Amino acid sequence: MMATTHALVGVTLAAAFVPLAPESASLLALAGGVGGTAPDVDTVVGTHRKTLHFPALGWVVALPAVAIAVLAPGPATAAAACFLLAAAVHSLSDVLEGGRELRPWERTTDRAVYCHLCRRWLTARRLVRYDGSPEDLLLTAVFAVPPLLAFGGSVGAGCLALVALGAGYTLVRKRVPALVEFANTGR
Repeated sequence: MMATTHALVGVTLAAAFVPLAPESASLLALAGGVGGTAPDVDTVVGTHRKTLHFPALGWVVALPAVAIAVLAPGPATAAAACFLLAAAVHSLSDVLEGGRELRPWERTTDRAVYCHLCRRWLTARRLVRYDGSPEDLLLTAVFAVPPLLAFGGSVGAGCLALVALGAGYTLVRKRVPALVEFANTGR
């Protein structure tokens, strides 16, 4: 899924934590959005969907963080829970997408995300065919609605900007492989 989709899922999750720290609603939205995109840092620092994706082990950290936030509510515990929960959801939700190849619509691999606990790649389910697909953009738009209603203001404006960014990416997605190949080879 697109980074915009993952970010908006994280911001949507953060909306549920606002009652624990209402004075820090913007911080929680930021923590959820950053947590939702954090696993994809492995695109540049390791093997994508393996190095920083933890579809099983992420929950081992996220669920206790949520419990701590509920038992000891405050900005720091709620923000940590938002970040970790969004990262865990991201890692697991990538199994719903296509494979991790440059042109996932060609279906050259079924490797979706690596499960460190299982020591194997989980199979792509292809409910979302590829990042930037029309159904991915639809998910981006759907996940923008709860934060728009819950936060409004600058968080809402940020959510609308993410939808616009996702729409732009969807328009050019199938041209991205050629641009990557050109950048790598100069041809």
